[in-house]
Amino acid sequence: MAARLVKECACLLREAARFAPAMAPVSRPRLVALAQRPLTSSATSPSSRLPGSLTELLEREQVFTPYPKPSEVDQCIEKATQPEQLLELLDSGHSLHHNHAAIMLIRLTRLLAEKPKDRASLQQDARFQQLLQLVSSQITLVWHGTLVRLLRSLYALALPEACRELRSVEQEVRWRLRRLKYKHLAFLAETCATSMQEQQSQELLAELLTHLERRWTELDDGRMLATLMLKAGHLSGSLMNRLEDKCLELVEQFGPEELRRVLLALAAQGRRSLPLLRAISYHLVQKPFPLTKSVLLDLTYAYGKLSFHQTQVAQRLADDLLPLLPSLTSTEVARCAKSFAFLKWLNLPLFEAFVQHILNRAQDVTPSHLCNIVLAFAHLNFHPEQEEKFFSLVHEKLGPALVSLEPAVQVDLVWALCVLQQAQEAQLRAVLDPGFHTPLLETTSPKGQSTFQKLLHINATARLEHPGYTGPLLPASALAAQPLAPDQKVTPLQRELPEMLKGLLGSADRGSFAVATQYGWVLDAEVLLDADGQFLPLRDFVAPHLTQPAGNQPLPEGAKRLAFLRWEFPSFSSRSKDLMGRFALARRHVLAAGFLVVDVPYYEWLELKSEWQKGAYLKDKMRKVVAEELAK
Repeated sequence: MAARLVKECACLLREAARFAPAMAPVSRPRLVALAQRPLTSSATSPSSRLPGSLTELLEREQVFTPYPKPSEVDQCIEKATQPEQLLELLDSGHSLHHNHAAIMLIRLTRLLAEKPKDRASLQQDARFQQLLQLVSSQITLVWHGTLVRLLRSLYALALPEACRELRSVEQEVRWRLRRLKYKHLAFLAETCATSMQEQQSQELLAELLTHLERRWTELDDGRMLATLMLKAGHLSGSLMNRLEDKCLELVEQFGPEELRRVLLALAAQGRRSLPLLRAISYHLVQKPFPLTKSVLLDLTYAYGKLSFHQTQVAQRLADDLLPLLPSLTSTEVARCAKSFAFLKWLNLPLFEAFVQHILNRAQDVTPSHLCNIVLAFAHLNFHPEQEEKFFSLVHEKLGPALVSLEPAVQVDLVWALCVLQQAQEAQLRAVLDPGFHTPLLETTSPKGQSTFQKLLHINATARLEHPGYTGPLLPASALAAQPLAPDQKVTPLQRELPEMLKGLLGSADRGSFAVATQYGWVLDAEVLLDADGQFLPLRDFVAPHLTQPAGNQPLPEGAKRLAFLRWEFPSFSSRSKDLMGRFALARRHVLAAGFLVVDVPYYEWLELKSEWQKGAYLKDKMRKVVAEELAK
């Protein structure tokens, strides 16, 4: 700025000296009057036509250097198709502008983008080193736009970290960050952030992020905003907060592409920004713009990854995908089914269409596709109309491929088939074999604990739902040593149900709470009723379902075991009273183990306001369960 000001002052003095002889002498009072006259009036007055007026002088002296007209060198650089043609320009005697060397390097990088072998040999060429040195010597004269593209090109050439010319360009970028336009900063973040991390240019990256955050109000382009969220948001939490605020301002102007980019950025970082997700969902529902197949798939994936359940959005995605289903590949169908499973949204026409699509293209469906689809169906407890035909294909495709899958994937697949009541004894034997499951039982990671729980459920399925199954089974030590459940927030139903039952029972030995069973499930409460409907003490009678069986007295004739199972909001599909697959499997196992199940869903419990109502509700539930059993 100082250099530019000195240049303008010199121009004014030069012009004043040139016109001074032709002008009449001015007296001192007149000079004072001219000095006191407002500048705006002299500049805008029609009578201010003196050849040396300030307005004319500023108009004659252009503040910004104009772009030169395209020259022969520019045309040669643009038409070059081989690196050799660019390097020959250094020895051709052409007059190179201070921007030409940088543009040559940028063009050179484009030509070598798909030729990594040529890139390595090029760095040994003396002319290439000369070009680098030329760029470094003229770096202060390179234009802003060319400078940021030059830095990206040097990163793409994979120059060594100690390269002096690369550090020179990085330093020049640091000095100019204040003067660069926001679009240049966004370009650097989009194309160079990863390279800055790899090149150990942490200071440049930190300054770039700081400038992006400080100047966030300059953002006015939806595409640039979405790109920044995707490429740089994960590098700075405070920057991401600013970008989300700006996104809320501009979301009304976004089209489908911008909405997709923003949602993918949030999904990639696992940021459940509820105000932003609600705003995006509102515009997706309200605006009638068409959504292409790729946009629909990405939106479904993002909503599923973020577990953001919005009924109107899920319904629109399902409705828009249904007519496009014939054009989807098997991979896209599996991906789509998995996303809707995460959303807990079971759209029957769409899922039946998934089944028909798989049956129509049975030859093209791979085992991995079928695995994902079966897992999605099990998650939602979806039983298709063409169940027999579909699962015949599943067993045909997955039977030979089961042993080739990773152990954890094998367990997931067999567990899903157990949920859908389609597991075959050969599949049960494969995962319950000691040689297979022993390594899995020894893992302590969260994923290993999840696999262990599924093995318990598979073992329970083999014992309770396959009477002809002869083994193998999990050892008794595995059934007793259950991993600790992760800490979760206690819900009102979880807190109030034991309290109300304790009041009804009247004695602590008449009921048991949080009962861990050897089937991998935990009963919220267990009671024992005699033939007259009176509570019996649990500790006196045999309990083979416990992880460590207790008691020695057989049950009296006509006695019935009741298991209380509470079903919270996450236990059901979205906008439905149908249990998800995991909880449906739990209920089946408890019934098969000889219990009468007393279901306590959250939506019924929330309607009860007083303790008297809750007590009466539980008594009525128990009477109905016993009456239904006697009526069979």
